[in-house]
Order: sequence, then structure tokens, then C-alpha cells
Amino acid sequence: MAEGYARHLAGEQFNVLSAGTTPSEQVHPLAVQVMAEDGIDIRSQRPKGLREFLGRVPVRYLIIVCGGAQEACPRIWPGLSERLFWPFDDPAAFKGTEAETREEFRRVRDQIKSQIERWLIELRK
Repeated sequence: MAEGYARHLAGEQFNVLSAGTTPSEQVHPLAVQVMAEDGIDIRSQRPKGLREFLGRVPVRYLIIVCGGAQEACPRIWPGLSERLFWPFDDPAAFKGTEAETREEFRRVRDQIKSQIERWLIELRK
């Protein structure tokens, strides 16, 4: 979801890449659904591991969005100027009914969107 919003809100400003320390096999269907509710199509996104980019692509801003990744994510990247930590709950780990889980995805989606919007405003100052 963060990749989708970053591309949508700042795609012209950045080459947005997303990778995880332990990527899933597919983007969660509820993530696709709740992002579509906000007009963003992430169906073509795929989970990627850090090794796909580490040492191959310079990274200006490294944004870590889950707690476990803070410790597991490498501290040094070529070209890194800022490492940001924005810990969001993992909605895929939420336990509840289908409706409750969908609401959790929406809640996290909205938090991600707000955080990226605030960050982009700060960068423009």
C-alpha cells in the first residue's frame, strides 16, 4: 500500500521501489481491494525482497514501514541520505472476521496515505 501511495502521490518526484525483509508470495487481496476504493490500482505490484535492490540501486530515502524490518533492514545503502521509520501495523496479521480485517486494512491504508502526504509537504518546505 505504501508503494502504491508513494507512486501515486510522488511518482514524478521519485523512482519508487518497495522491498521487504520477508516478502509474501503475492500482494494481499484486501490490500488491492482497499487501495482500489481510493482509486489506486496496485494489482500489478508484486512483493520483492531486499536483495533485488541492495547494492544495485542507489536509495535516497529508505522508508521502513513495519516494526520487524527496523532491525532486519540494512543500515547502509548506496546513496542513502535519510532513513525513516514509520511503523504501521501489519493488517495481514490482524485476526478477526472478514469485515473486521477489511476495516483494519482501511485503517492502515489511511494512516499510510496521511504519513506520505505529511512527509511530501515537509520535503517541499
